[in-house]
Amino acid sequence: MTATGTYSPRPGAAPLSRMIRAQAALETRMLLRNGEQLLLTVVIPTLLLVLFSTVDIVDTGAGEAVDFLTPGILALAVVSTAFTGQAIATGFERRYGVLKRLASSPLPRWGLMTAKTLSVLVTEVLQVILLTAIALALGWNPHGNPVAVVLLLVLGTAAFSGLGLLMAGTLKAEATLAAANLVFLLLLVGGGVIVPLEKFPSGAQDVLRLLPVSALSDGLRDVLQHGAGMPWGDLGILAVWAVAGLAAAGRFFRWE
Repeated sequence: MTATGTYSPRPGAAPLSRMIRAQAALETRMLLRNGEQLLLTVVIPTLLLVLFSTVDIVDTGAGEAVDFLTPGILALAVVSTAFTGQAIATGFERRYGVLKRLASSPLPRWGLMTAKTLSVLVTEVLQVILLTAIALALGWNPHGNPVAVVLLLVLGTAAFSGLGLLMAGTLKAEATLAAANLVFLLLLVGGGVIVPLEKFPSGAQDVLRLLPVSALSDGLRDVLQHGAGMPWGDLGILAVWAVAGLAAAGRFFRWE
């Protein structure tokens, strides 16, 4: 005999933290199983790092090319995962009604965004490990404060995650696909990732330095290549983009 009520159902939602962890784990598994996402997040940054570090195509200034390129490629990895990949995946989830069904669950809108951002952070850790290993094999000699590097990567992730979710939550899936890839290419060329910003006209430099990818790549380069301390200016730019992007995504994101 068992006591009365031993197996009584307990209706209600799971704790919010558990829901976010479960959704983040699901998002991470789906991202790592997607071949197109892996091409964008792993293959392209790796090929760019190896190609431009070993072939003299772009004038990266004094010093070894890999020392200039690695911080920029790390920034590009953040863009590819937090912005481009997330925007495209979320846009098609919205089109196929996945987000509509999630909207009927107890998971709030900001909880979904948090889970997606956590998934992006996990993926980026794997990216950083891989790219760092390749760069070291190519002769990279990093310097600087690791705390500053972590702060830059976290704020950059938050900024691009907010912008990616804003795009995915307001545009149609096909428009998101085209726009996200176009922005990725523009940031690759004009964001100081591979081509130094000093190669652009002085007037354009002032504008380009305000872009989140420029702040991220310049901040990482100041720390890892030049051994600078905390890059407060670049951190401030990323913080503004992060707050604005996440706030706009939370305000305008549409589930269907």
